[in-house]
Amino acid sequence: MSIQWFPGHMVSARKKAAETMERVDMIIEVLDARVPEAGSNPVITELRVHRQRPCLKILNKADLADPAATKAWLNFYNEQKGIKAIALSCKKPGDVAKVPGLCEMLAPHRDNRLKPLRMMIMGIPNVGKSTLMNALLKRRVAAVGDEPAVTKNQQGFDLNERMTLIDTPGLMWPKIEYDSDGFMLAASHAVGRNAIIDEEVASFLGDILLACYPHFLANRYGFSVEGLDGVGIVEAVAKRRGFLLKGGVPNLEKAALMLLQDYRTGALGRISLETPKSRNIMIAEQAAIKVREQASNITDSCE
Repeated sequence: MSIQWFPGHMVSARKKAAETMERVDMIIEVLDARVPEAGSNPVITELRVHRQRPCLKILNKADLADPAATKAWLNFYNEQKGIKAIALSCKKPGDVAKVPGLCEMLAPHRDNRLKPLRMMIMGIPNVGKSTLMNALLKRRVAAVGDEPAVTKNQQGFDLNERMTLIDTPGLMWPKIEYDSDGFMLAASHAVGRNAIIDEEVASFLGDILLACYPHFLANRYGFSVEGLDGVGIVEAVAKRRGFLLKGGVPNLEKAALMLLQDYRTGALGRISLETPKSRNIMIAEQAAIKVREQASNITDSCE
């Protein structure tokens, strides 16, 4: 199964973002610290690089992510030209208070009332852009909800006499290249539920948890993970929590939703679904698969 999600309003949002980027000085890209690269929209990168705009990458929800993985991602991003990365929680005022100063460092030429620093907040759906906007302005100006694509239109505000902010709708891209990225985004609630099957996403999540955080599963649900796979994890959660249909059949849908919710809220523990190392391995494996498929196609055409 391949997960793709690109609602119609995002076509116009992409066009509007490209137009607005001409008039801003820098980009604040909000990422989910648990899936930062899977959730880094290549369209945003393309627009930003084309306009040569510096970028502050905010790894939000860092309080839910694995600290070791987050540290690796910060090192990864901070080695890149024109980028400064920071990990924080947009729900913590003390964390958010650091953002304006970091933006000033990235665009020192805009530092007075005549040349206010113009910042554009971007990112995929449900990563905390509106929460960041509200926290920076210290008032509720943007709708916040635990569902993707709550914000539909751009909004602009003055942060102070020297800074202006533009909040943008969550923006996906037309085709997610790697299937695992789609599943990671779905698990992290960045994709609309109409585009996914919860049981399949939960099974994918279960496989990652078994490989990297098996003790979290045992601690949360109280069963042994030995000999289980992702599907088996969902079944075990259903049995352990008493989610049963007629005849004692496990209610996999209900168990899947519980596993996903426990991950999303941090009830399972501080979890990251990717690291720079695991991503490099995944990309290399996908490239090898493509080579084998191409070789097979050539062989078939010669027979």
